[in-house]
Amino acid sequence: MKLSIVATLYQSAQYVETFCERVAASARQLAGDSYEIILVNDGSPDNSLDIAVRLTEADSHIVVVDLSRNFGHHNAMMVGLEQSTGDKVFLIDSDLEEEPEWLISFAEQMAAEKADVVYGVQKQRKGGWFERWSGSLFYTLFNWLSDIDHPRNVLTVRLMSRRYVNALLTHREREMVISCLWVITGFRQRAQAVTKHMTSATTYSFIKKLNHLVNAITSFSAAPLKMIFVCGVLVFCGAMTYALFLVVMRFFLSQAVDGYTSIMVSIWVLGGMIISFLGIIGIYLAKIFSETKQRPSAIIRDIYGQSRQ
Repeated sequence: MKLSIVATLYQSAQYVETFCERVAASARQLAGDSYEIILVNDGSPDNSLDIAVRLTEADSHIVVVDLSRNFGHHNAMMVGLEQSTGDKVFLIDSDLEEEPEWLISFAEQMAAEKADVVYGVQKQRKGGWFERWSGSLFYTLFNWLSDIDHPRNVLTVRLMSRRYVNALLTHREREMVISCLWVITGFRQRAQAVTKHMTSATTYSFIKKLNHLVNAITSFSAAPLKMIFVCGVLVFCGAMTYALFLVVMRFFLSQAVDGYTSIMVSIWVLGGMIISFLGIIGIYLAKIFSETKQRPSAIIRDIYGQSRQ
């Protein structure tokens, strides 16, 4: 059995050497000398690439894929999976918040439960109360608005079979939310509860989390468009009811209705609804525009490593 370990590099200079040492030790326990470590440099602004390239000169198991610029974490992971050749693929972040030694327990669970995927979930979400609350809100809203049963507090780290990885790579989306692709690809998937460490402050601000939520919902659900239709029907029914009320008051009860305040409120409410609804439709149109251009999700500048020469 050949094992592939895939990790991305972004501001990883202080971790990459230790990461490679630890993950290589775990790989040797599981696969002997039949393993590869694929590091994808996602346009890291520090010297992560230089360090990783030096490691390839000393260890033939290490391969470095250098992207032409920063394409984002999800796209970089997919590039790494495309470059992998192992019968089993271990995907993990390189910042040591996820322990490379989990590979052994993941492999044991995969064998025991005959699973195609074993993925990590946090026992307790890291960070302060706001980060935990915003994370919980994301999963609640997403699972409510989509048809996907997305696991809560899921991590990057996962051990996957070759057939699962091949199936995952058939998704060719440009607007990518990889955690959702993990779910919809199917196969037998099992979770393992782990404790994630905190080696650095999170780079996911509330605005980034909100953008991620909008991207995930509009990529995997038509619920916002259906909600626009429902709101339109409700507003129409309300308007017709109120119009009937005014007709009754004017022609049957001979009472004029003062309406400046109600008119202004109605204008502002309906104006805000129309603008927000147009914004939702615009997001979907932008995604269609992005997908139809068929631009590559990532571009490889160079590949380093003795095994790829």
